[in-house]
Amino acid sequence: MPLNITKIAFGAKSFADIESWYAGRRSPHLTTRYRPTRWEECIGGSLYWIHEHNLVARSTITGFSQTDTGRWQIELEPRLIKVMPKPKRAHQGWRYLKIEPPRDLEDGEEIGDIIPGKLAGKLSRLGLI
Repeated sequence: MPLNITKIAFGAKSFADIESWYAGRRSPHLTTRYRPTRWEECIGGSLYWIHEHNLVARSTITGFSQTDTGRWQIELEPRLIKVMPKPKRAHQGWRYLKIEPPRDLEDGEEIGDIIPGKLAGKLSRLGLI
């Protein structure tokens, strides 16, 4: 089973900002200083985006490549898949996802506005989401 990683959508004011990062790109990627030590296990897994303290979307990881400057690119599928929001603390850089990943939203399924992180955390602890 492939590993998943998380990354905060730094600078995104809304979910639409994350979607605009993907719009028109053939092969989106994320540049990072260090390649994951378990990088081979991540290929085929997903990069989950954190926005407002929730996992909100994912993209499948297709590979890793090194740039001329020595940094690493995490190559992603150009498709952004919305997921059911799941509370997740923000962090710097990327991290392995150690919890059960949230389910993908079905075509046409909408969750309305993303639930704020604090509220989602409280509802999750009550077993309501």
